[in-house]
Amino acid sequence: MRVLVVGAGATGGYFGARLAEAGRDVTFLVRPARAETLAHAGLKVEGPAGNLHIAAPQTVTAADLAAGKAGAFDLVLFSCKAYDLDGAISDVAPAIGAETAILPLLNGMRHLDALDARFGAERVLGGSCAIAATLGPAGEIRQMNQLHTLTFGERAGGRSARVEAIEALMRGVNFQPRLSESMVLEMWEKWSFLATLAGSTCLMRATIGDIVAAPGGLGFIEALMEECRAIAEAAGYAPRPNVADNTRKTLTAEGSAFTASMLRDIEGGARIEADHIIGDLIARAPDADGHPMLDRVYTHLKAYENRRAREAAAKTQ
Repeated sequence: MRVLVVGAGATGGYFGARLAEAGRDVTFLVRPARAETLAHAGLKVEGPAGNLHIAAPQTVTAADLAAGKAGAFDLVLFSCKAYDLDGAISDVAPAIGAETAILPLLNGMRHLDALDARFGAERVLGGSCAIAATLGPAGEIRQMNQLHTLTFGERAGGRSARVEAIEALMRGVNFQPRLSESMVLEMWEKWSFLATLAGSTCLMRATIGDIVAAPGGLGFIEALMEECRAIAEAAGYAPRPNVADNTRKTLTAEGSAFTASMLRDIEGGARIEADHIIGDLIARAPDADGHPMLDRVYTHLKAYENRRAREAAAKTQ
């Protein structure tokens, strides 16, 4: 099975590197500058699951795909940020064949609409991942803890020949793959969790423990969590009781140092996925007035984006 990983950043680079480590046929779609770096220094992974150096990873650029130099792939792994999705879709289009399976690892659900519109829903699987990783100054991938799961499945549920083939592809690799027969439900469960985590820690600029210890902090998190849960339930994907219980325990734990990666992006002045994670959740709510906490979070995140854009424009004048 030929695998194309869209990007070689912290997430796609990590899972792609682990697949290559296990001898799978993996190619990375990267920009020319990243291709040059990988050709010179290789692809490096550092972390508790073991260090890895692939001296000569297979790479292609968008121009290579457009020129037909790589042909169609069997599996395309999308791990880009939501704000890069439109460009990634255009870049990867020449690599999509009649039998290509597309496995997106983005959060939320909005990306499925875009992928379905371009490639057809029959090609697009459901997927999610859990990993704490970042790129180091030399382009190396730094895994920050033992968490490195990749979950995939048919959006209609159940099993199929193609997801079983992906299951076989990932068997024996140095991460934790899992075929889910309830993939869309799991995506909604993760979305509800992430929207609560990102919304609370970004708005308050603090860890979960800091918020819980503040006057009204616990109540705010619980109210935000309930708004997210209610929207998921209205969509037909109410979190399972054990998942809801674990979510509440995690997001209300006293002394917790837990924050969302979106907060780290804000603190670093980087782009964020405000529309994909929060805005789209609000758009799917059945009651226009039933999500005041989410509305407050969304206003805050869009104000940050506006300020970031204004300051960037000022630097170019």
